[in-house]
Amino acid sequence: MKILKLLAVFVVVILINAGSLYSHCEIPCGIYDDSARIATVREHLTTIEKSMKQIIELSTADQSNFNQIVRWVNNKEEHSNAIQEVATQYFMYQRVKPVGDLDAAHRESYLKKLELLHRISVLAMKTKQSTDLNIIEQLRTSITDFETAYFGK
Repeated sequence: MKILKLLAVFVVVILINAGSLYSHCEIPCGIYDDSARIATVREHLTTIEKSMKQIIELSTADQSNFNQIVRWVNNKEEHSNAIQEVATQYFMYQRVKPVGDLDAAHRESYLKKLELLHRISVLAMKTKQSTDLNIIEQLRTSITDFETAYFGK
């Protein structure tokens, strides 16, 4: 009976925290698809772009709806964070592997990927700070450049 109560408490704790649980791959499970991660980043970018356009539109309206503006700002922040998460936690920390000093060609490729991931993270940060749609284009280009460097397309 004591074990059933303990099990019930455990299940309740899991269910309560289920909303805050998320998957990540800091162990090499191999179930995630790199192409899918790039597609997800592009979806986040599209959402950020839409959020920026909505913020601009709502801010210039005769009757500003501040509640909606705040919701779009929060949405933009959430998706910017998601891009940074994929760039750092998934690609930078797990998928882009350091190479030894002996292999100059691979080292150059490694450094290029790191540079692009850093640029993606910084540009995602800049999308939080502004509604400048030029940042969206820079980020879109950087994602494409990283995809090319990563997959060798």
